[in-house]
Amino acid sequence: MSQAGPSAPGDPPTLAGFIRQELSKPQPPAIMAAAQAAKERFGEQALAVLFYGSCLRTGQVADQILDFYIIVDDYRSAYGSGLLAAANRLLPPNVFYAETRFNQTTIRTKIAVLSLQDFIDRAGPRRLNISIWARFSQPAALLYAANLAVSESLAAAVAEAAKTMVCAALPLTPEIAGPKEVWQKAFELTYSAELRSEGSGKAAELYGLDKERYDAITPLVFKALEGTPSISLGTARRRWLWRRANGKTVSFLRLVKAAFTFDGGVDYLAWKIKRHSGVEVEIRPWQRRHPILAGFLLFLRLRLKGAFR
Repeated sequence: MSQAGPSAPGDPPTLAGFIRQELSKPQPPAIMAAAQAAKERFGEQALAVLFYGSCLRTGQVADQILDFYIIVDDYRSAYGSGLLAAANRLLPPNVFYAETRFNQTTIRTKIAVLSLQDFIDRAGPRRLNISIWARFSQPAALLYAANLAVSESLAAAVAEAAKTMVCAALPLTPEIAGPKEVWQKAFELTYSAELRSEGSGKAAELYGLDKERYDAITPLVFKALEGTPSISLGTARRRWLWRRANGKTVSFLRLVKAAFTFDGGVDYLAWKIKRHSGVEVEIRPWQRRHPILAGFLLFLRLRLKGAFR
């Protein structure tokens, strides 16, 4: 499968060049096999496969779930189904679960589907929801791209995500702040704008896991942001209030929608919550038979237990 091309030797360091090199880093064969299977699920409509999340950082696949985004051109053509296409358009992304066998190991994958145009739009500051630019300001890999134009479009969008993340956090960081302060504040803010099971120490953990990466990319982001109008503290705080309201509402609606598309979604949710927060969730047979009602009641019960913030 083709990947994004790295910057040419001797290029001056730029945010765009940094992102192109990062996206093109080779990945283990097991991950590439899972990417190939995910791509084949959508056939010619799959323009790209993006990989992000904890498994990218560790390279581990055993007893883990890989996080992929499948980038498509058109939702209706991708699904051949008006209902799934409408759901992806109205409340993106649609999320699916898949398993791939590789060398006698089961590789579990969570596949989110987004159109190329939606990905580009949601990587920038124009959209209220933070989910794309918060995720893709972190390390990512482009496992497959249909052609160079797609590769370049995604690299530009990922670079925009890093700029959006930093720009949104800067007004709420100290006046003299280095990469550590900027990124930890950015992670704290974005985690507070979704339904998350992770605790308050997650921001420091994320920065620490890729400290060299964030230290290297920060001056490149600052340079790319030169000339961008500054945002006042009051405006920044109001924007984050709206982002939190939007993010928590959209996160809940996505959980409800996933009951229709994500096979084993209730079990996956319980597993992920226990993994991140330590809250034990027992899933009963009736909850699998009635995932919408079960998801709503589970959400309320877990909120009372403190599994979501």
